[in-house]
Amino acid sequence: MPRRKDEPGFSRRNFLKTVGAGSVAAGVLTRAPAIEAQGVNAVGPGAVSVTLNINGQSHRLDIEPRVTLLDALRTRLNLTGVKRVCDRGTCGACTMLVDGRPVYSCSTLAIDVQGKQIRNVDGLASGGKLHPVQQAFCDKDALMCGFCTPGFVMASVALLEKNPNPTPEQIKKGLDGNICRCGTFTRIFEAVSSLKGVQRG
Repeated sequence: MPRRKDEPGFSRRNFLKTVGAGSVAAGVLTRAPAIEAQGVNAVGPGAVSVTLNINGQSHRLDIEPRVTLLDALRTRLNLTGVKRVCDRGTCGACTMLVDGRPVYSCSTLAIDVQGKQIRNVDGLASGGKLHPVQQAFCDKDALMCGFCTPGFVMASVALLEKNPNPTPEQIKKGLDGNICRCGTFTRIFEAVSSLKGVQRG
């Protein structure tokens, strides 16, 4: 029990530590029965069966619930086109499309995208022919080290499928979630600007 303020040895730090510990303990004791009462079906921590539709093909994996979409593709399916760079959802290098929307796959749990259409750069080329966005990046020399390129390509695909004739401002807005540390933004902008009417592959 904390001492009264007028007692010797009283300190604000000890008082707060005592009160804080008691609050946490009370919260834990009251929350556990509440979770059980709600009938929440928790999964994990061991592996669970997950089915992912990637580039039009169904893949069944046994993974822990905490495995990200990026790790599921790179380490379990050997689809290594999309790169791990920042691993914090800030640079865009790991961008994939989920139901047509660009997402950072390093911060998206694989278990959360079951039943959705997932596309990554490994599935863009068809019949030995590059996707128009990939070809434009080559033609305009819109890459240097290449780590950011797959993410930029996927973000560009999402933009052009949604808006086949974007204005310069719309292109900048559509790609503002991606970073190129080599500084090839001008060439990337030229590549995307050169494309019109890109259809979904």
